[in-house]
Amino acid sequence: MASSDIEVDLDEVQEAAKRVAQYINRTPVMTSSTLDSMAGRSLHFKCELFQKTGSFKIRGATNAVLQLMNSLPGNQKPVLVTASSGNHAQALALTAKKMELDAYIAMPSNAPQVKKDAVRGYGATIIDCGPNAYEARDAATKKLIADHGPHAYLIPSSDHPHIIAGQGSIAVEFLEQVPDLDAIVVPVGGGGMLSGICIAAKAIKPDIKIYAAEPLNADDCARSFVAKERIPLTTSPNTIADGLRIGLGKKTWPIIRDNVTDVITVTEEEIISAWRLVWERMKLMIESSAAVGVAAVFTEKFQALTSEDLKNVGIILCGGNVDLENLPWKK
Repeated sequence: MASSDIEVDLDEVQEAAKRVAQYINRTPVMTSSTLDSMAGRSLHFKCELFQKTGSFKIRGATNAVLQLMNSLPGNQKPVLVTASSGNHAQALALTAKKMELDAYIAMPSNAPQVKKDAVRGYGATIIDCGPNAYEARDAATKKLIADHGPHAYLIPSSDHPHIIAGQGSIAVEFLEQVPDLDAIVVPVGGGGMLSGICIAAKAIKPDIKIYAAEPLNADDCARSFVAKERIPLTTSPNTIADGLRIGLGKKTWPIIRDNVTDVITVTEEEIISAWRLVWERMKLMIESSAAVGVAAVFTEKFQALTSEDLKNVGIILCGGNVDLENLPWKK
């Protein structure tokens, strides 16, 4: 954690955890003897699907907006702007509603309808930025900021110190709930949650191992980890894990580079299998992105990398916003 390009520390994560506590749920940890038997170790599932807005994103969004408002003079009200495929969009929309602020969100046309409906339900305005949101998102947010004047502020989905610190509150809670965790498996897209968890977990328990879980079809984290340098995504990946279609950020990457033990990639078939397994055996209605971490634990690579001393493995079930009309096993 000594690298000069790392901008967040444990104190900031702990302060963020206190700051957002009244706005979020302290999510439960669940277990399954069936999945333990399949994995050959004890699995502990941090259930962010039970978080407000149905995902962990409310932690970072709330922290970022509170920090922004604290930095503005007087009673000045910011206009909030972001680009998101869904979960950060919902988080920012609800945060804006609670704080009586306007929010404008660029969303891809192929984002799940359930997520679009939730964003509108919280009162935010959606701007369609086309099917390939990765290429269009910067232009869309810049236009929104220009259109809404000097009090419009971008709240990124992952690549910002306040977002990272807010997401790190997951690890603060998790290690209070299960202090003897030997490892945590974290789905990765932009890396805000993964980097925040790295900062908090490694500071609280230095020997803990952190594994990133990533769709093979969106494997920029895995490729960056091997190359030891950030390899940006240039197009929107084709993966069922819609929440993980964004590439690593410039601020999240150094934290991941210095703290992650390894990156486990999973196929689309493995994601769908793990997704259905959790629904059927644990009765937890996770979304596809959350299934990525579960799938990673059952891969041959994870089994080969981990030793017998990793008896207690934590898995972040990052969200539960599901389009029930388009479940892959119904087709």
